[in-house]
Amino acid sequence: MTYHPKSDFLRVIIERGFLADCTNLQELDEALNKGMVTAYIGYDATAKSLHVGHLLNIMLLRWFQKTGNKPITLMGGGTTKVGDPSFRSDERPLLSPAQIDDNIDGMQKVFARYLDYKDDANGALMRNNAEWLDELNYLDFLRDIGRYFSVNRMLSFESVKSRLDREQSLSFLEFNYMILQAYDFLELNRRYGCLLQMGGSDQWGNIVNGIDLTRRVLDNEIYGLTTPLLTTSDGRKMGKSQGGAIWLNADMLSPYEFWQFWRNTTDADTGRFLKLYTELPVEECDRLGALEGSEINEAKIILANEVTTLLHGAEAAKAAEATAREVFEKGGVGDDLPTVELSASDIGDGISIVQLFVKSGLADSGKAAKRLFADGGAKVNDADHKDAGLLVTPEMLKEPMKLSAGKKRHALVVCKD
Repeated sequence: MTYHPKSDFLRVIIERGFLADCTNLQELDEALNKGMVTAYIGYDATAKSLHVGHLLNIMLLRWFQKTGNKPITLMGGGTTKVGDPSFRSDERPLLSPAQIDDNIDGMQKVFARYLDYKDDANGALMRNNAEWLDELNYLDFLRDIGRYFSVNRMLSFESVKSRLDREQSLSFLEFNYMILQAYDFLELNRRYGCLLQMGGSDQWGNIVNGIDLTRRVLDNEIYGLTTPLLTTSDGRKMGKSQGGAIWLNADMLSPYEFWQFWRNTTDADTGRFLKLYTELPVEECDRLGALEGSEINEAKIILANEVTTLLHGAEAAKAAEATAREVFEKGGVGDDLPTVELSASDIGDGISIVQLFVKSGLADSGKAAKRLFADGGAKVNDADHKDAGLLVTPEMLKEPMKLSAGKKRHALVVCKD
């Protein structure tokens, strides 16, 4: 039987495809319908920027606030010191406190684009779990919190079980992660009346642990909700491209490259991504997603513009589209292409064309660049180029040099002297 929610938030996210599981959908719907609810999503600070894989849940928080509720972005200043083992084959590298703080600073810039941290009833809050986790006394924590956790039950969670089934090591440090995350939910409920934890479906076990702990310690009823783990229609993990992760910070990935990632969406994913990553009405998303032939390309441009506008602003989206049209439709260079700036000393008597493909991010390694040349996928100034041994001299860079990997990935090389 299909459930028809009364609350705006659940109606919106079910209609747009955000919901995977919920611990008690009807009770949560009733709580949301009575008034403002507080919910959180946790983010460990493992890199200086969030990436496209995080964007689904950031949009979830945005809809949560837009429908009159209060979101909390919980930064994992404490849990990052341990590392989430969920569905990983190896232990995360441990970061220093300074690295963690630096990463949190980088991540905060993105949240400010999607959420309103206003001083208001439903203004978003940003908190750091180091605030309470760093102060824990180990013996007190074991006695007061550890007694509520069954090792047998923890071993049964799929995220742990899959690691052990593959006979891959799971350290005691990582095993403690789920206890600490459960404790986060307890603390947020105690401090802010937080009723809901949301996250990707790989976090289901951790969320359920937090609900169980809070019921046992505080006797409070709280809820968990998860989003589907997204893969593209061709089976790739969302957020990965040939060049690596699609970062959300402009200093790690240019707005043009971000725009181009969305423009390159497959036909089959366009309608679904419009519903998840833009705020266009669902009927319009369905209409655009159903277009065929050359018309679907205009739908992809709308997708790229809408998503880029949310993250980088309307001007960045407009500039990216103008560059794309210049590069793809007119065979030009375009003002907004990723650019590698070299000095005369960088070039010397000559720099390998292979090295330029690596520096520009069009190839992950020299080996990959050489394979690109051998397969006929490399172009220099829009001309097919097979000579991987070419040395590029300062004379050749008096004008910007355009490099292309296949039909869709381009960069410029300029000599700034």
